[in-house]
Amino acid sequence: MAIIDVIKYDGSPEVFAWKYPNHELGTWTQLIVNEAQEAILYKGGQAHDRFTAGRHTLNTANIPILNHVVNLPFGGDSPFTAEVWYVNKLHSLNIKWGTRSPLQLQDPKYQLFVKVRSFGQFGIQIMDARKFLNKLVGTLSFFNQEMLTEYFRGVLMMNIHEHISSYLVHRKISILEINAYISDISKHIQEQVAPIFEEYGIGLLNFYVDSINTPEDDPATKRLQEALAKRAEMNIIGFTYQQERTFDTLSHAAKNEGSIQSDLMGAGIGLSMGYGVGGTIGGAMSRLSSELKVMADEKLCPKCQRKNEQDAAFCTGCGSPLVAKDGSELPDVVKCQSCDDWMPRHTKFCPNCGDPYNPCSKCGADNEPNCSHCTKCGQPMPTPCRHCGEVIAANVKFCPHCGRETALTCSQCSHDVEQGQKFCVECGHKLT
Repeated sequence: MAIIDVIKYDGSPEVFAWKYPNHELGTWTQLIVNEAQEAILYKGGQAHDRFTAGRHTLNTANIPILNHVVNLPFGGDSPFTAEVWYVNKLHSLNIKWGTRSPLQLQDPKYQLFVKVRSFGQFGIQIMDARKFLNKLVGTLSFFNQEMLTEYFRGVLMMNIHEHISSYLVHRKISILEINAYISDISKHIQEQVAPIFEEYGIGLLNFYVDSINTPEDDPATKRLQEALAKRAEMNIIGFTYQQERTFDTLSHAAKNEGSIQSDLMGAGIGLSMGYGVGGTIGGAMSRLSSELKVMADEKLCPKCQRKNEQDAAFCTGCGSPLVAKDGSELPDVVKCQSCDDWMPRHTKFCPNCGDPYNPCSKCGADNEPNCSHCTKCGQPMPTPCRHCGEVIAANVKFCPHCGRETALTCSQCSHDVEQGQKFCVECGHKLT
């Protein structure tokens, strides 16, 4: 048997526990323990003596506990069998962790299901060497950082998934905003995980979540980012989503081939997108309309948008009048009653403000909703039937859609009364 002079370990700092390979130790053997280490002597599978930093001589005087369990028949100078374990008590602050697969979560703010990944690092220190060796190392010859990370991966992932999910739900934070709360999440997870590490003799020095993000190819996240970018763009320009949809609809209508009104429409859409130019846009649209008016060989019905001959008096699709009752042609452009800007007569919404076009059947002027008479010519405006809700022409006694009487009369004297009238002007009867 070889005589062992010195036992020491100067290996990698990533190794937390290392067992000296030779079990036969001679008396007077020198055991060297560095400042960040601790040595444990085992006999028969039980830990007996603990050695801190310094040089130690293995004899019965220096290992009193071992003196009671080792048979030394030669006056204390014979070799004996024991195991020597070195435990690294250095602060290890760069242990990495990360989710192997994305976590499926529902964004509490936008109600979209997104995939979430997270990663970071934590630091540990072996606080109780005996508890660490007995509960984690066992009969292994060494125990390093990679093995520790693998052992605690399940515990970490369970707590990380639970606390990220609960943080999002209870705080109602979007996944796109969660990186602003990483510090609070890190502290919360550390408080929950630290007692689990302590059970194995390990102290959790810190726990950091470096980032919580979504995969770049996640379609749900892409849609959410595009929607938020679109909303920011509309807020900067100064219009709403409904107005944006109106502009898109008018833009598609302006692409109809073979219509000079469509060309005017397209020009109006392009000009109206320059929201800040105001009255200049209206003037440009008006001049453009006047110049193209003489070139038009077709006109659209304001009700069904069907193309008709230039001299047609009624629409061939729905029968709506295309000229005023006095024989004069309706204007191609009218002023919007909401923003006072010019707009094409065949449009359904103002390209500048998005207000619905409510035309007068006689002069084509735009009027406010629920207006009883045209503010320009005084012509009675079409009103909805009080029975079926269909819009009918003014002064019609019976609804052409449901056939029921549209006029309001006094139940006492059968005199005609106006909508909203409380007393009959003929007999004074109270109207209900």
